[in-house]
Amino acid sequence: MFLGVDGGGTKTAFCLLRADGSIVAQATTASSYYFTEGIGLVTRVLEEGIGAVCATAGSTPADIDFAFFGIPTYGEVSGDVAALDAAPRGVLGHDRYRVDNDMLCGWSGSLGAADGINVISGTGSMTYGERAGRGLRVGGWSELFGDEGSAYWIATRGLQTFSRMSDGRQPGGPLLEVLRDHLGLSADLDLIDIVLNRWQGDRGEIAALSPLVTRAADQGDKAAAAILAEAGQELAHLVETTRSRLGYPAEEQVLVSYSGGTFNAAQVLEAFQQHLHTLHDRYDLRQPIYSPVVGAALYAAKQAGSPLGADALARLRTTPTATAA
Repeated sequence: MFLGVDGGGTKTAFCLLRADGSIVAQATTASSYYFTEGIGLVTRVLEEGIGAVCATAGSTPADIDFAFFGIPTYGEVSGDVAALDAAPRGVLGHDRYRVDNDMLCGWSGSLGAADGINVISGTGSMTYGERAGRGLRVGGWSELFGDEGSAYWIATRGLQTFSRMSDGRQPGGPLLEVLRDHLGLSADLDLIDIVLNRWQGDRGEIAALSPLVTRAADQGDKAAAAILAEAGQELAHLVETTRSRLGYPAEEQVLVSYSGGTFNAAQVLEAFQQHLHTLHDRYDLRQPIYSPVVGAALYAAKQAGSPLGADALARLRTTPTATAA
């Protein structure tokens, strides 16, 4: 059996997978984002989740052939890597596992652990790609000076556009009323109080405004539509940079997929697709196949040297909880 663990900012998902493509057990626990509570949180979350899936499966951690743990922010603080690498050992009781960033879960799930590139756009943005055993991350430099094309990026540009429209520095559009209504603004300058004082500039609160930019674009706001189009272009550029750095020859087909809530905006996905094909004519853009946690289990099998075969992958696709939402 192979264990996949997909960590995240709101929850951590666990999946036990057999080599024949059947899911033995799944569980969900609290977030494994440890920056606020310390690395000890990771161990506690893993103990709970592994205990739950093993209990459901009627097995023990010793029965797990290999495990992959996708932990948020892994690799972004060099001093924490050794502790994160060691965290699963005490829970599993063996060393048949690998720890890395949770971006690998999205990539593996979206492409079935096949060579190619996945672009992630949720609160933040980045790409991860693999080719011939080499993996590469591009982007994900935080909301302060990166994360282009992400929900946070879209939202902050929407707020900037709102301020310019309110001042009269650019023509007004539906975005004004969309934000006024959603935030209950008595005066436009109250936006400063909400974002900076009440929210304290919280990344998640700001990113959650991204769908309002989409709503304004749907109502004909040209400035909002331009923001979404630029977001799609930025995400396509992340993919193109990844392709180039992975050394794909010009004639080689490149599988590409995507994950993250930003792609729920049709305008972003359309702009991404259009710009992607202007950058390179050998991209094969596909919808995500499996969920990130199943992707983590597939990656565990791959790391063990026992990747699932075509029949097992086909069987897995018939399991509703295995496919991408």
